[in-house]
Amino acid sequence: MRTHLPGGLSLLLGLLLLAACTTAPAARDDTGPRVREVLVVSDGWHSGIVIPRGAILATGLMPEAEDFPGSAHLTFGWGDRAYYPAPVATVGLALDAAFLPTPAVMHVAARAHPPDPGSGSGEVLRVPLTERGFHALIAAIAGDFERPAGGRAAALGPGLAAVSGFYPARGRFHMFSTCNTWTARMLREGGVDIAPAGIVSARDLTTRLQAALDAQARVSASQISNG
Repeated sequence: MRTHLPGGLSLLLGLLLLAACTTAPAARDDTGPRVREVLVVSDGWHSGIVIPRGAILATGLMPEAEDFPGSAHLTFGWGDRAYYPAPVATVGLALDAAFLPTPAVMHVAARAHPPDPGSGSGEVLRVPLTERGFHALIAAIAGDFERPAGGRAAALGPGLAAVSGFYPARGRFHMFSTCNTWTARMLREGGVDIAPAGIVSARDLTTRLQAALDAQARVSASQISNG
């Protein structure tokens, strides 16, 4: 199990990221019934998106999902290719990851069951999506695997969970593009009205996501009452 950064350095990086906030992008237009659901999980540091594996395979967009036979769900997380897999999060690795644009990695972990929001093992948020948004989310995640031309991504090594792996990913990790920024970007591709800019920590992500979900629920309730 990896260790976290010293509190002072973590706070410094957080303040720098907060200072980098930009204008929020316009919300995506994604109306329609919310017939699908994904889960967003957070351990207080990293965040990830949990999706039923069968639904991923049905799209034909992510051949890497075939690497986890028998699993019901897959959790996806994105991060720095050197820092994320490291068993010990050293200050040097953290500084390199934050201040130098570095190659990214995709962490994929198999799950027999979806995480239980009431288990107390971390924060879990249920995110309802439209059919179109659900497909767009899977397409966005699949598009961030770094693949050879006409091929599939090969695992770089085992991941942090019992059945998991790290894969080369597109994009560059730096202090303005972190694992939690990536999670917000993917959710926005799925039609969630969340602005990735300025998201620093997993707590920032879940707070902003909860606000978006609450607003979405109010709109849905209003549409039902007016219908």
